[in-house]
Amino acid sequence: MGAPRKYPEELRERAVRLAVEARRDPNTRGGALRRIGEQLGINPQDTAELGAAGRDRRG
Repeated sequence: MGAPRKYPEELRERAVRLAVEARRDPNTRGGALRRIGEQLGINPQDTAELGAAGRDRRG
């Protein structure tokens, strides 16, 4: 059994979606994870990890 999730699944999915979208647009890429983290109340490092996990799942 794994450790409990730090963030609810809905918030994780939203962060992943926003991170993936921000990385597609070169105009919003710089500082995107920090901004997304601030908007959602997520540590920017956690936002980066969620975004990486989203890329892995989506291919």
